[in-house]
Amino acid sequence: MKELEILLENYWIDKNKDKELYYKIKDSVPSYKSFISDKLGYSLIVNPYLIKLEKLPGRAEGWMGIKDFDNTMEYAFLCLLLMFLEDKGREEQFVLSGITEYIQGNFIGEEKVDWTLYRHRRYLIKVLRFAVNIGMIKVDDGDEQNFASSLETEVLYESTGLSRYFVRNFTSSILNYNSYKDIENEEWGDIEIDRGIARRHRVYRKIVMCPIVYNEGTEDVDYDYIKKQRGLIASDLENFLEYDFHVHRNGALVVLNNEKNLKDCFPGGRAISDVVLFFNRMILEEIKEKTIQLKANDTAIISRSHFDDMVEKLKRYYSYGWSKEYREMSIAALSGEILSFMTDFNMLRVLRMGKEIELLPLIGKVAGSYPREFEEAAVEKEDN
Repeated sequence: MKELEILLENYWIDKNKDKELYYKIKDSVPSYKSFISDKLGYSLIVNPYLIKLEKLPGRAEGWMGIKDFDNTMEYAFLCLLLMFLEDKGREEQFVLSGITEYIQGNFIGEEKVDWTLYRHRRYLIKVLRFAVNIGMIKVDDGDEQNFASSLETEVLYESTGLSRYFVRNFTSSILNYNSYKDIENEEWGDIEIDRGIARRHRVYRKIVMCPIVYNEGTEDVDYDYIKKQRGLIASDLENFLEYDFHVHRNGALVVLNNEKNLKDCFPGGRAISDVVLFFNRMILEEIKEKTIQLKANDTAIISRSHFDDMVEKLKRYYSYGWSKEYREMSIAALSGEILSFMTDFNMLRVLRMGKEIELLPLIGKVAGSYPREFEEAAVEKEDN
């Protein structure tokens, strides 16, 4: 069901940005409301300004942060921006200097905010760009990018009123939380989290939101649920999302048909996705040749140097069909790109402070090769 897929893919549906889509989603809600409430346990916000599916993960993963952010100070600036916007009404205007003064006066991190530091200004620019792109604020005049080179830059913004819906409501004070685990378990209260509704919601969320759900052993209650309820789960995914559901001994995952074109999936439209397809093929070849030894759970551990050697070999053998960016990329940079991408898609884990790499079963699910005609043409071109 395309409308449900859109809700799952997007943070929210902003009526001002796409009124036709807003009403299309709103009209479709009754057809899948039972699935999102009974199976996923999600709340749906529908008001005159937006539609938002409150998506909570079955388990926190490293890739679930804001892609454009890579420093904790950026997240702190975002929280302070949300606090700043609490007092702003819809269409109320404010200026950049008002934000910088508020953040500097309220930031409580170990490092003090110093706008003379280029790094801090870049952090704020990224946060403001994120807020504009998601629809929490609008730029009425000016360009915050100029703040990077000049402290005197002024920009006129306008609040859209959507910031009040950005953070979900918590049932208790998060000031009492000590880790992200407290946030994960917050919604269940006194409910037994390994049984009943809590387990069902957690399992469905993992299946819908994660690249794969691995079997973590005989004590894994979530995978036990998957094995026992695989027929029902498969039926739900087919009826509401038109997804196939594959369950294996060591992992379960959603598989999309060729007509699906989601933002973040594997294989996908990004050039790095094609590179990883060939890398997976090389790993499978080394497993077949016994160069890489599989454990009983279909995982394997290799050294980082082995991984880097494979990347060098990958580039030497297959780069003739890559984009220019990856053909010209250094081995070190390419290795880092592959490592990051495969980690995000749960195809590997980095162990022992980066000294070892654990290869995970999803690698064996999807691998790639060039069409024979393309390979033959490339060889012929090289010979000439």
